[in-house]
Amino acid sequence: MTVPVAPTRDVGWLVRRWATVAPDRRFLTWAPFDQPSATWTRAEFARDVAALATAFRARGVRPGDPVALVLTNHPDFLLAWTAATSMGAVAVCLNPGSSVDELRYALGHSGSIAAVASADRADDVGTAMPDLRFLAVSGSSGDDAVATLLDTEPDQGGRLVAADAPASIQYTSGTTARPKGVVWTQANCLWAGQVGTAHQGLGPADVNLLHLPLFHTNGLSYSFLSSLWSGGEVVLMPKFSASRFWDVSVRHRATWTSVVSFCLRALADREVPDAHAYRGWGSSSCLDPAPVTGGVPVVGWFGMTETVSHPVVGGLLHRDRPGSMGRPAPEYEVAVLDDDGAPVEPGATGALHVRGRRGVSLFLEYLHDPEATARAFTPDGWLVTGDRARLEDDGTLSFVERDKDVLKVGGENVGAPEIERALLAVPGVQEAAVVGRPDPMLGEVPVAFVLPRPGAEVTADALERSCADLLTPVKRPREVRIVAALPRSTLDKVAKAELRSLLAAESADG
Repeated sequence: MTVPVAPTRDVGWLVRRWATVAPDRRFLTWAPFDQPSATWTRAEFARDVAALATAFRARGVRPGDPVALVLTNHPDFLLAWTAATSMGAVAVCLNPGSSVDELRYALGHSGSIAAVASADRADDVGTAMPDLRFLAVSGSSGDDAVATLLDTEPDQGGRLVAADAPASIQYTSGTTARPKGVVWTQANCLWAGQVGTAHQGLGPADVNLLHLPLFHTNGLSYSFLSSLWSGGEVVLMPKFSASRFWDVSVRHRATWTSVVSFCLRALADREVPDAHAYRGWGSSSCLDPAPVTGGVPVVGWFGMTETVSHPVVGGLLHRDRPGSMGRPAPEYEVAVLDDDGAPVEPGATGALHVRGRRGVSLFLEYLHDPEATARAFTPDGWLVTGDRARLEDDGTLSFVERDKDVLKVGGENVGAPEIERALLAVPGVQEAAVVGRPDPMLGEVPVAFVLPRPGAEVTADALERSCADLLTPVKRPREVRIVAALPRSTLDKVAKAELRSLLAAESADG
């Protein structure tokens, strides 16, 4: 007989437990750039979550209903996400920089019946989805302002939410023209907290500085859910800021933070104070103690929205090869396979596959897309990550490359097909190809090559306007080139490798 997963635990249980056993322990500190800090104890956080959940129920939100969050990093995001998931609703995490077109798609695709949005995006959310049951606004006043909802007297709440019930959805860029909705269950959320705590060695005394976007897996899973589970504290910044990073770190005695490579590059020339309390950082690759981190080691890891936490992670006590991602985590199965599906020998490169349990250690499904969900897995249950890795002689894994149609712009995945869709919306465009150009700060940036139809007049201004209307800023091409022809490979496909080589050569010369 299989024992049910967490039959007596859900996100709400975790919040209430800490409020009971450590009510006065500090849990969330908000560190804005232009206002004084604000702090929630475990009991205060639980009270506000319960108040918001009660307000949601009073406005018609029921278990299973999707509630969209269109918020920058702010305590209201964490309160709304936790309130929705703890009452059995589904938190739909959307990029607050999304265009109206992107919002319209995601709100409609997810079936969101309500939304919580920052004041500067509320009108756009209302335009994108005018039939929302209600729209709660962060940073405003009025009956449906988040601040007003938090004044609600909490009721006793509902029943325990089933472990396999959907809890959270993130839209992830990839090799399709529209992002896919990755569904996490209640069990996924608890898994993220428990495994993230183990991989970072977190405990009640730790202070996790969170500056990466909360609508991404890194911020939500690795930092927030890990701290929610471990009993430690989260210090939340509005966004990453190289000029403020060390001041906030020292003032709040941060012991751990998660960074992307962009952060390391941005901090390279910053003076590091002697008084910091860090014991470690997490990033995409292992690094020995270095001046940029204040002399603490960086633990490498590999994860994606579909894996919830880290299937590959570096050692906390026994450091792994610098530059590697670490080793297969004990909570997952990991394989590096050659083109024939056989495990590679040490020193060789292959496709990175991960196996776990759907709805627990791996995502449940792609929302409303059973075909894409099926394609994501091999017949014997391995998740095809789309990344390639090298198995080193010492057993560590090094990242080699991702699917070429997914760019990494300042740490954010950007799908080339999404950009190409915006370019093809311009009248007169016959074909569009988007590839990455090396960038010293962001890693790479998108560049578009556009082929007009014979006799059509297509301007760069028209193409850039379409991208501005349809795409989040990070996805917009940094350069648009109108060309008379595109290089071709077999089956008349665009030879994007030649375009990448062209841009790499120009960057090297420039």
